[in-house]
Amino acid sequence: MRRPLMLLAILALAAVACEKKSTPAPAQPAADGQSAGAQATGPAPVDANTLLLGEVGSLTGSEATFGISARNGIEMAINEANAAGGVRGKKLAVRVYDSQGRPEEGAQAVTRLITQDKVVVILGEAASSVSMAMAEKAQAAKVPMITPTSTSPEVTKKGDYIFRVCFIDPFQGLVMAKFARENLKLSRVAMLRDNKSAFSMGLADVFNEKFTAFGGKVVGDESYSKGDTDFRAQLTALKQLKPEAVFVPGYYTDVGIIARQAREVGLKVPLLGGDGWDSDKLYELGGSALEGSYFSNHYSPDNPDPKLQQFLAKYKQSYGSVPDSVGVLAYDAASVAIEAMKRAPDLSGPALRDAIAATKDFPGISGRITLDANRDAVKEAVVLKVAGGKAEFVTTVKP
Repeated sequence: MRRPLMLLAILALAAVACEKKSTPAPAQPAADGQSAGAQATGPAPVDANTLLLGEVGSLTGSEATFGISARNGIEMAINEANAAGGVRGKKLAVRVYDSQGRPEEGAQAVTRLITQDKVVVILGEAASSVSMAMAEKAQAAKVPMITPTSTSPEVTKKGDYIFRVCFIDPFQGLVMAKFARENLKLSRVAMLRDNKSAFSMGLADVFNEKFTAFGGKVVGDESYSKGDTDFRAQLTALKQLKPEAVFVPGYYTDVGIIARQAREVGLKVPLLGGDGWDSDKLYELGGSALEGSYFSNHYSPDNPDPKLQQFLAKYKQSYGSVPDSVGVLAYDAASVAIEAMKRAPDLSGPALRDAIAATKDFPGISGRITLDANRDAVKEAVVLKVAGGKAEFVTTVKP
């Protein structure tokens, strides 16, 4: 699990190379003398000529690739904005805290960003469970918060200051249920969900409902808890039900191990999943056991769109890898926030909230973003297939 320490840092305005696939750096002293959970990429001074944003992400622990990707994407957006003259004649900076993937740490980080750091907007988190804890604090303080990839519908229900730039689980669940029935022609599917994850539970519920509505049958529904390492009992039980596939809406840290153990117990059918699979670590953990599996995601690096390809080239030059969807959507979340800061009459919480809510047809890297009345992004999804140790584009599904 994650080290019980919190990161405090202001990201330097210049790009700092950081390999997404590498492990987080060892603990270093933070700028204020406290211990940090990961190495600081700064600190840079904040003064009257600097506008400060806040970010919370999982920079350490089992899902650290998400936090590192988000940090990279946000850093890129801020660097580009500063190179273009900043906002309102001022430079931008971001103060980052490590959530360690834990809701209570995320909530504490947001409280500190609001009360001590006085940030104008908060970016994060990737995981829905952490974002919900953060959202309660941001909403109470009337500080706008934009999550890049938290797909649980409950996140933005926390209040009118909470936004997201990704699609939500009902759409993602629909996408995979429809793909399983219409593209893969499956009739019998089982599920294995994480009962400690709002993301996993919500996505499983929607898939179950939609797959059944399309005429399929969910023949088994097993669960595990985050932190488990042995899934053989659940997989053996599902194998006896003879499913044609198993829907596993978890995070890559669990899915890779589940795939290997599924093959060990003789469960050879494809696995299906959601955007929580999206990390290079998935293929390291799952290896060939993942071949022929499918998952929904927010974008595909195979998309020939010139704007996307230009972004990918810049990201790879700076960080040495192709970004996962978290990195792309974190860039979009920061970009939406920056654009709203330019349009808002002032940078008070209510004014900035209204400007973000007015986002329509924004040209994001992940696609055009329009925020609906629930502050959720209306956008398309893609389905990817694991083949040859990587994810290949299969199809696009529009809202």
